[in-house]
Amino acid sequence: MNLFDRLGNGWNIGITSLKVLRANKQLIIFPILSGISLILILGSFFTVLLAGAGWHMDEVRASDQGTGRYLFLFVYYLINYFVVVFFNMALVHCTHLYFKGEEVSIEAGIRFSFSRIGALFAWSMFAATIGLILRILSENLGWIGKIIIGLIGIAWSIATFFVVPVIAYENLGPVDAFKRSANMMRQKWGERIGAGFSFGLLSFLGFLIFGIGFFLIGMVFSPIAAVILAVLGILLVSAIVSAAKTIFISAVYHNINGDPIDHFNQQMIDNLFVQK
Repeated sequence: MNLFDRLGNGWNIGITSLKVLRANKQLIIFPILSGISLILILGSFFTVLLAGAGWHMDEVRASDQGTGRYLFLFVYYLINYFVVVFFNMALVHCTHLYFKGEEVSIEAGIRFSFSRIGALFAWSMFAATIGLILRILSENLGWIGKIIIGLIGIAWSIATFFVVPVIAYENLGPVDAFKRSANMMRQKWGERIGAGFSFGLLSFLGFLIFGIGFFLIGMVFSPIAAVILAVLGILLVSAIVSAAKTIFISAVYHNINGDPIDHFNQQMIDNLFVQK
């Protein structure tokens, strides 16, 4: 399959994922809740740092070193990973229900994530540890080290592509879940992600249409309203694309495991990644 066919497949699967989201509009609530939670977490950690420094920014910068800093970062990474995977798992399960022809509800997704709370926490601990190690190495290896660590980070994100459905439906620990996800990617998909182009282009067009469009509408009232509306438009596009990506991951995971998926063409998914 040539590059243009691969990109065409990616585009088609991306559009199909959006159609599934359109049929289940309530699923967009998961990335929205995740985003709001992450903003609140960031605000809470910043407040704790500022309060600990006597509400002086200079003191925050001065204390930004040492073992305590890395412990603080680890806890921050842990909570962030947990929140992201929690809501992504809820969305994956709702997609699973939809593919099976069962009723989809926000409550069902949240309840399922709570039922996997132990696996979620174990994975979050593992991912936070990896994230902290990469952060420490990046800060201590100079600019060449930063490049190398950046490449390792990209490899990590690719290898963990299927981690959420794996920890949702397979009784595996974090290390085995990582190996399982990486193995699925390597065996079934090869190295090039055609759908990335689809979602990237959709994001770009969405940012242009909603970001600029909302900004121009807001300018009718005031510059502040224009900025607020533009930010809301960008956040809306981000939530839609994030939900569609998770639906896409869920669909492909079930396809690889031989589960029937009525809304995706199996040949198209099989050929999305080309093996060497």
